[in-house]
Amino acid sequence: MATTPGKRPSARQQDRRRRITELVMAEGSLRIDDLVSTVGTSAMTVYRDLADLESQGLVHRNRGYVSAASSLLYEAASEYRLQQNEAEKQQLARAAAELVEPGQAVMLDDSTTGVHLARLLPERAPLTVVTNHRGVFGELAGQQGIHLISVGGDYLPWADAFVGGMALDALRGMRVDLAIMSVSAVTEGVCFYPQQEMVQLKKAMLASASSRVLYVDHTKFRRRALHAVAPAEDFDIVLVDSKTAPSEIEMLRERGATVRQAS
Repeated sequence: MATTPGKRPSARQQDRRRRITELVMAEGSLRIDDLVSTVGTSAMTVYRDLADLESQGLVHRNRGYVSAASSLLYEAASEYRLQQNEAEKQQLARAAAELVEPGQAVMLDDSTTGVHLARLLPERAPLTVVTNHRGVFGELAGQQGIHLISVGGDYLPWADAFVGGMALDALRGMRVDLAIMSVSAVTEGVCFYPQQEMVQLKKAMLASASSRVLYVDHTKFRRRALHAVAPAEDFDIVLVDSKTAPSEIEMLRERGATVRQAS
């Protein structure tokens, strides 16, 4: 049954749609007929699920195929990204937290790994934390020892973050000890992101920081995105997860990046 407006999907529907999204994200693009066979339910049900996922900005349908929205021009919604590769993100967050020293001013971007990191930061207090991500802000609001600064601007629901001229002006007027961020893709040692407006913010964050840390899970080396943010070697430390291929780590090191593999 299709989800009626204003009614939350059942747990069964949510699980099936999560599985569909994961399958599409893993392959990049799939024939819908193949997806129907894999999921093991009726074509009508899959098409209804795809219509719902497309309305959320997670997938795109075209001529019998469905493609992942986190392609060259799109990034998946923050709520979905938070659930993806959760163990790896927690691993990276723990490694990043060890680089934070009490008393520092730390800047976190819109990365969902930052939400996991934010949950660990009260242990490193006192800290000043600057972020444009509403999820990070929510984790740290009211936490003892955390001086929290929210970067405002135009709100993007899919990113759960603030962007635009106001955000850029605020970031350019700050200086922090440490900026920690992620990107959508790492291609031949260069960091990329789909949306230009978010790239501008990430570059402003890099320019405002004395030290810069990049954390990326192994899936980022298989993806492609449109706009370059910075070469990996521009970061003081690049954190990768335990599933990252040795060849990817070697490539980064050959380019001059300092790479640490989380465990």
